[in-house]
Amino acid sequence: MPFEAILFDKDGTLVDFDRTWGAAAHEVMQTLAAGDTAAFHRLIDVSGFNAHDKSFRPHSPCLSGSLADYGPLWADALGRRDLDRLYEEIGGLFRTIALETLTPIGDLPALFAELGGMGLKLGIVSNDSEKSVRLQAGLLGIAEDLDFLAGQDSGFGAKPAPGMITAFAASFNIAPERIAVVGDTLADIRAARAAGAVAVAVLTGPALLQDLAVEADHVLDCAHDVPAFIRGQRAQRRSDLL
Repeated sequence: MPFEAILFDKDGTLVDFDRTWGAAAHEVMQTLAAGDTAAFHRLIDVSGFNAHDKSFRPHSPCLSGSLADYGPLWADALGRRDLDRLYEEIGGLFRTIALETLTPIGDLPALFAELGGMGLKLGIVSNDSEKSVRLQAGLLGIAEDLDFLAGQDSGFGAKPAPGMITAFAASFNIAPERIAVVGDTLADIRAARAAGAVAVAVLTGPALLQDLAVEADHVLDCAHDVPAFIRGQRAQRRSDLL
């Protein structure tokens, strides 16, 4: 089926994960530890984080970007029981610091302009908060190119649940199989598959090729390969119809 829409994950797909979130996480963990070296190292350990180069290991619970995954681990590491307050602190710190560390992968305005020119609906489905996604999309220069944007707190659930993708499909009356979901983690791939969409993995995040290739429908080097991928799919369809 011809594609009508592309939904992108944000972190690790459009945004350099380690340069943005590795740097931000290091500062956030230091702030939360408040000078307690033991607490800081506990945070590093439960996060699968490499403090020396501010990067995440391939199976870090932080890769999904959802507080549901790493929030309880951080609370235990800090000895905190006031989870609602802690999660507000974490979210606020990340929103502020990540705006300073935000690092796009390539020329995103050019990428979105090219895809929009191909007649595709475009969106971002992220496990970051909706407020953070909107702020970053503006800074990245792609906010006006988006037909849809959702975060883990937008009311559709977080990936790997398919809610954000099925909400987009329903909003625009597009069959899921005509939607390509582009992401760098297994959560992205599994959300796409659960929604009935086409799962396209990219290799710009910390996840390993051997993990992604097992479950993805297609694997590309990066998001900037998507236009060529779409053109190839369209050419193949024309050939099949002849």
